[in-house]
Amino acid sequence: MKLHELEKNIGATHRKKRLGCGRGSGLGKTSGKGQKGQKARSGVSISPVFEGGQLPLYRRLPKRGFTNHMFKTEYAVINVSALNRFDNGTVVTPALLKDKGIIKNQLSGIKVLGDGKLEKKITIQAHKFTKSALEKIKESGSKAEVI
Repeated sequence: MKLHELEKNIGATHRKKRLGCGRGSGLGKTSGKGQKGQKARSGVSISPVFEGGQLPLYRRLPKRGFTNHMFKTEYAVINVSALNRFDNGTVVTPALLKDKGIIKNQLSGIKVLGDGKLEKKITIQAHKFTKSALEKIKESGSKAEVI
């Protein structure tokens, strides 16, 4: 026997039960859905966590730990390579970045990342800089100012 000659046993697989009228399902009347109830209706979609009105497990268990997601600081990030579109001698501020469409919104501040290469001599004002970004800014002769 070879792999391509393998077959499932007779009766091991069944055709999918296609519910609904007019499909030739042969299930008639209630289409194999039983009598009445939520699952018998059309368009039923019950959440996997729904337990029939019983208090769900995720509400019964105690909540543990600490979360700070409401107050976390999220920075709008920008790579050094994106600053090449400015002319030499330009002072790049968060307002200028927003006007040019480089960032959508400022969030908690702006963080400059060190991806790419800076080829212009500009002054960059931002809230945070990575070490690699600072190195690349100094290599190009530009200035980095922390706001």
